[in-house]
Amino acid sequence: MDPEQPQIKCPDHPPPAVQTPESLIIDECCRLLLESIREYAIFCLDANGKVITWSAGAEAIKGYTADEIVGRHFSVFYPPEAIAIHWPEQELAAASAQGWFEDHGWRLRRDGSRFWANVVIHPLRKSDGTLIGFAKITRDLTERMRHEESLRQSQERYRLVVDAIADHAVVSLNGEGQVASWNAGAERMFGYRTAEIVGTDSAHFYRDQDVAAAMPSHDLRDAAAGRFQRDGWRVRKDGSQFWAQMVMTPLVDDQDRLIGFAQITRDLTEARRLQVLEEAGHRNDEFLAMLAHELRNPLAPIRNALAVVRNQDLTDPVMQHCLDTIDRQAAHLSRLVDDLVDVSRVTSGKINLQRHPVDLKTVIARAVEAAEPFLEARSHRLQLDLSPESVQLAGDFARLAQVLVNLLDNAAKFTPDGGQINIGLRRESQFAVLSVKDNGIGMTREMRERAFDLFAQGERGLDRAEGGLGIGLSLVRRIVDLHEGTIEAVSAGPETGSEFIVRLPLTTRRALTTERGTPSHVAEGQEPLRILVVDDNVDSAETMSMLLRIWGHAVCVAHNGTEALRLARKHAPHMVLLDIGLPGMDGFEVARRLRKIGKARRAVLLAVTGYSQPDDRLHALAAGFDDYLVKPVDAGELRQLVARAQQSVHRHECEARRHTYPPIHTVASMASWQPDSPVRSAR
Repeated sequence: MDPEQPQIKCPDHPPPAVQTPESLIIDECCRLLLESIREYAIFCLDANGKVITWSAGAEAIKGYTADEIVGRHFSVFYPPEAIAIHWPEQELAAASAQGWFEDHGWRLRRDGSRFWANVVIHPLRKSDGTLIGFAKITRDLTERMRHEESLRQSQERYRLVVDAIADHAVVSLNGEGQVASWNAGAERMFGYRTAEIVGTDSAHFYRDQDVAAAMPSHDLRDAAAGRFQRDGWRVRKDGSQFWAQMVMTPLVDDQDRLIGFAQITRDLTEARRLQVLEEAGHRNDEFLAMLAHELRNPLAPIRNALAVVRNQDLTDPVMQHCLDTIDRQAAHLSRLVDDLVDVSRVTSGKINLQRHPVDLKTVIARAVEAAEPFLEARSHRLQLDLSPESVQLAGDFARLAQVLVNLLDNAAKFTPDGGQINIGLRRESQFAVLSVKDNGIGMTREMRERAFDLFAQGERGLDRAEGGLGIGLSLVRRIVDLHEGTIEAVSAGPETGSEFIVRLPLTTRRALTTERGTPSHVAEGQEPLRILVVDDNVDSAETMSMLLRIWGHAVCVAHNGTEALRLARKHAPHMVLLDIGLPGMDGFEVARRLRKIGKARRAVLLAVTGYSQPDDRLHALAAGFDDYLVKPVDAGELRQLVARAQQSVHRHECEARRHTYPPIHTVASMASWQPDSPVRSAR
């Protein structure tokens, strides 16, 4: 061998004083072994950290030839940030003190590129313990690190996706039915935190009687045979029960051996309640329709016979009184039947309002005329307190008159003979306020709360037999709802009288004129949108919602972030107009949470705010908004955005565009750094 060429010695076999054939063979074996290993950089350092031997693997990984690196300090392999903290020297000190040292970190090749390395350092000592150098082994783990990072990111994305499923409990079980993983949806649904439930038996979610019937084990057995679904009662941590749909799927390994189960649970309590109510409502509608039909059959001949008798020449006052009584009571019964049919039609959505410009004073005149017979029958005094100006809105004249007639009828029933009934009409901001007040028997708090329920009746004594069936007020509320108005019952208590107050939204004369030609501003051939308006300024929210309703869209309003998220889950809006400066949870956070709600994830999200700086717009787009509107919002611009949102293609474009928004904040990570990638500014 060339005496100038550094000799590669095996650490376990220091050279003897006199070379023997056996030692020469060992040296040659070590040399051949090291030269054949190219996956590891194996080399030696002297006690000061200078390279004294160099292998083929070291040259392949680090890029230096032996002539280029032998004699140089090994810190040349470290990036500047490691040298700045004297990390190479710390490694040698640790190896010398501990007997070995291992590290993972970035290292440099000859061309300056980085690679992720695993480093092991062993000290080399003489028999008397004197340190003479170090043996160092380096392995390039860049690809494995990238693969592990990719796997970690994939798992993190999976975790985020699963946790973002707010309305499903996504759980994995092991083969014995014990909980192995638990998502945020499961925590919200069942009430258990992950640390509380992982490792416990899934029988916790079943009722005691179901556990006694071995239902949990039966479900696992059935799920092991294939996908299994069961609807039934489940139990939360606090002991409350809910109606759930549970789907279990077996999980198998690559050898088709069962290793566990994936279980997805949905809370269907509300859906089940609505289904029961819908079925009950359907049966109720059928009953009302049948009842109205059966009542009309005898009414027709009674009214016909009455008309025949009245055509006779009758002078007996007793007979006339009887005829008047029959006429009045038959008319009352006919009105009850009409109300029954109307309630059924309104409840089933079969009534379509015929909206036209309506003067409420004319409505009042028509209603008073219709109610005059039963007001006179009990000698009630009627007083009108009407606004001097015309009060107009877009509504159904006949239905609005029906509202007032029923309110007058109700007041007449529960006001003693000779009592006082007042009708009031005034403008209040953007509403018409219509009221009917009496000095009758009044209402208890419980009665006020259920006054508008179908068939609801107050307590009546024997002297109040005309109480009715509890249909009229229910019908009144439904007609008022169809006009997007509200009604409330006011009373200080029994024997203090009652007042019913109806508030109906007004429209401008221009809007009334337009409505004659087209029922709404929704473009022909397109469905109206469900729009959620979120603003803590009540006047701003209400006027915005009025404008959107005039354009023909269904609107709901929230004044804070929590209410906005609740309404978004309930109504799945197509568009959300969201104020940024909300109390508590601001608009940015509301937007981020909306994007995680399955029902609202694809909604067109518009920021509506008084902030107008460029950074504010960037923050809004990064939070998930599709566009940014500065108050006061231009109605024409908003109209265009709403029209575009009606096009499903545009909704897809908005979702695609959101992925192009740059993040506002970026946190650097050494583990996610890519070799030779330029550093990009976050702003």
